[in-house]
Order: sequence, then C-alpha cells, then structure tokens
Amino acid sequence: MAKEVNTIGVLTSGGDAPGMNAAIRAVVRQALAKGKKVKGIKKGYAGLLAEDIVDMDSKSVSDIISRGGTILQTARCLEFKELEYQQKGAEICKKHGIDGIVVIGGDGSFQGAQKLARLGINTIGVPGTIDLDIACTDYTIGFDTAINTAMEAIDKVRDTSTSHERCSVIEVMGRGAGYIALYCGIANGSEEILLPEKYDHDEAALIERIKEGRKNGKEHYIIINAEGIGHSQELAEKIEKETGMETRATILGHMQRGGNPTCMDRVYASAMGAYAVDLLDEGKSNRVVAYKEGKLVDFDIEEALSMNKSVSEYLYKVAKDLV
Repeated sequence: MAKEVNTIGVLTSGGDAPGMNAAIRAVVRQALAKGKKVKGIKKGYAGLLAEDIVDMDSKSVSDIISRGGTILQTARCLEFKELEYQQKGAEICKKHGIDGIVVIGGDGSFQGAQKLARLGINTIGVPGTIDLDIACTDYTIGFDTAINTAMEAIDKVRDTSTSHERCSVIEVMGRGAGYIALYCGIANGSEEILLPEKYDHDEAALIERIKEGRKNGKEHYIIINAEGIGHSQELAEKIEKETGMETRATILGHMQRGGNPTCMDRVYASAMGAYAVDLLDEGKSNRVVAYKEGKLVDFDIEEALSMNKSVSEYLYKVAKDLV
C-alpha cells in the first residue's frame, strides 16, 4: 500500500538556477491544492540538519515566479554524504512531520534524496541546474535563462572585439558539460567552441586556424571556452604571442546563474514542481522528474544517476560547418 504523504518539504540544493523559485511556487501551491501542508527547508541539506524549517502557504510564494535565485537559498553540504547525517536528516523530517520532500537541484542533490528515500522519507528530485548535465532529462531548470544571458553578453563582447579587430576568448559556465558553450557557440556564430567532451588540447592547431583566418581577411575572432577547460587568460596570452593579434579573455562567471528566468524556465519549472507533488500524492518515492521527448516522465533515482549524457553530435557538427 502506498504511503500517504500529508506534509511536503521542499528544498533547493547545490548551485542556484533561474526558475527555481517557479518550481518552489508550484510545489507549494500544488500541494495546498491537494490538501497537503508544506514546509520550506532553507539552505538545502545544511538547513535540514540545522532544522532551518518554516511553514509555507500560498502567500509565501507570491510574486516570486519572475525572480532569479531561490527564496529558500541553497548550500552545499558535504556532511550529508555520511550515513550519520543522513539518518539525522531523516529523523528531523519525522520530527517536523515531513513525510515527503521535493529536492530541486542536480546530480549531487539527487544522491542525498536517494539516501532519504532509503530511510523512509518519500523523496522526489526536480532537475535544477544551468548545465543541462542530467542524463535522464532533455531539459533542466535554468539552462534556457543561462544561455540567453550568456548569448547577450557574448554579443556585446563581439561588438567591441570587432571594433578593435581582436580575438576574444569568452569563458562560459559548464564544469563537466559543454552544453552552454555549444549552444552559445552556435547562437553567437563563434569561430571556435571548446567543450570538455570534445577538447583535443591541440592549441597549436587552433592558433594555425586563427593565422589562416587572418590571411583570408578575417579581422576578429570569437572563441567560446567552457569552464571545464578553463585557462582562458593563459590561452588568450598564447594566442596573442603566437599570432600578433590582440587577444582578450572574458570570463562571464556567475552572472549566468542570475537574472529573471525566461518564459521557458518559468513554465517548465512550474510543470516539474507540480508533477513532483503529483508523484508524492500517489505515494511514489526515489524518483526524478524528467522532460523527455516532449513529455513529463519520471525515473528511479538510481537509474537516473547511472545514465550518461553527451553533447549532440549533430549540433556539434552544425557548429563546425557553419563557421
């Protein structure tokens, strides 16, 4: 018999992402519509262990759908990798009457959710990460806003790069995944895209392509570099030294995490948050909400974490062909 969930907790964990507030709002209002109580857990698993827990009602999430960041705040909690603290977290949930939790975050957050599920707390994960690096889903909350923020910034750098006939190495976020770099590379018409999944470390060949472009009359050059590759400043210095072309490095950094979420991030975050509550209402646990082939679906957390994801070979080919 499915376990009845009467009080739902919601937390955001790991890196923040635009649209997390829309997901929180959806969890709260969908739960209330189903006659459930809702408690907000502040600062992720660290806040759970500290019992930083507040009651939430419909007014608690008024006027937040358009705001970036997360009203519940977020933090990383290394302690929660240890069984002692996982058990403590489960006991705190029971103490506060929380029998179901919606965890909004990435792979690391889902690992914590899995542990709580094993300890008797019905838990559903909602993919919130700008990196689009969760293999079970075609969409993650925050990605669309992040690529639009980065795209607009790169357009501005291109303007000044063109004016000064420079080469610009622009670093976008994506520690282990190159989706932001790939999408921006295509959207901004960059000459080079450096992705963790594809990087061959052949900087000599890259520099030769820049030299060849200069010979053919190319006056400026845009290189999109993923955070997972890094060393953008060193690369810019090497390019300038080897080519004689004035070269600047621009690291966009955490600006990509902020800002008002796009329509897509608001809509899909709302749908995913509501779907997570539906799953809890059905007595389900240890699941991850996913958007796959145009539909909302869900996967077992263990299955989701075991999946591998790579960048689209076709999009990567398009990026190369359209230079």
